[in-house]
Amino acid sequence: MKKVATAYVFTCTLLIISIWCGVAIGSVHIPIEVLWNQSVDETAANIFWKIRLPRVLLAGLVGASLAIAGAAFQGLLKNPLADPYTLGISSGASVGAVMTIFFNISIPVVGLYALPTFSMIGAIITMVVVMSFAKIVDRSLKMETLILTGVIFSSFLGSLISLMIALSGEELRQVIGWLLGSVSMRGWPYVQMIIPFVIVGSLMLWTQRRELNVLLYGEERAKHLGVNVKRSKYLILVGGSMLTGAAVAVSGTIGFVGLVVPHMTRMIWGSDHRHLLTLSFLNGATLLIICDLVARTIILPRELPIGVITAFIGAPVFSYIFYKQRRGKGVRA
Repeated sequence: MKKVATAYVFTCTLLIISIWCGVAIGSVHIPIEVLWNQSVDETAANIFWKIRLPRVLLAGLVGASLAIAGAAFQGLLKNPLADPYTLGISSGASVGAVMTIFFNISIPVVGLYALPTFSMIGAIITMVVVMSFAKIVDRSLKMETLILTGVIFSSFLGSLISLMIALSGEELRQVIGWLLGSVSMRGWPYVQMIIPFVIVGSLMLWTQRRELNVLLYGEERAKHLGVNVKRSKYLILVGGSMLTGAAVAVSGTIGFVGLVVPHMTRMIWGSDHRHLLTLSFLNGATLLIICDLVARTIILPRELPIGVITAFIGAPVFSYIFYKQRRGKGVRA
């Protein structure tokens, strides 16, 4: 119990520090006094409330969404290499979002939420197709089969995105800028856009935290222990795809967060999903806030796409996990 309390205190402290660093550090330094007295520096106060704070919150929400989705997928599939990026779900969400931009699709009923809605639909469809195809090829759903299936569908979906880019006119700059992955200049409307999906998707996964622990021992044993396996799978897949679709819709494709964060959290604090999901959520927010801070300050006054930073971190970790798997030493989900 002491270890769990330490984990939450440490994780929350790290998140609070990263949030303040994210809003305070940049081309303009933000003094802490602007939190309670905007007249200290009105320019800094405007930057804080209108640019920095929504950007940091959006980065945190995107990172948290991808991380908790990755943790749930890894637990469901009993595979530490499973995440929205490697399974092709991010690519499916990207196709849904790019189609919305390309065809200028708008739905009067949902209004602002058309982009994340179509992105989420793309993510869910891709997840179902990838899992179904992988199961046809290999009923045991081995790691190699899932990853290769994800790569195949990512390549195909990437070609659809390339086709739309080639055919686009005025939308080209918007599509390209969105695909690079960024939370720059998004503002409060994008924070409002993602929050409902984060709340609903995270709750869907969190309600399955105990079921995920039981599913680690196999579906048959889970059924004997009273778990409704079909219902749990449905909730986890839909919840994870919803979070991925919403994250991709507001920030573009940002890879490896859902792979790195759950793996590192599991290594440090253990694999109990009752705490792993929440800790991954918090750590994912921290990681992406820090990555965004690095992306916008490392080559001032220019700014790197945030996906570049996450790839630099994620690719070596992905290689390490894959190496451990192939060497047979095992990295348990």
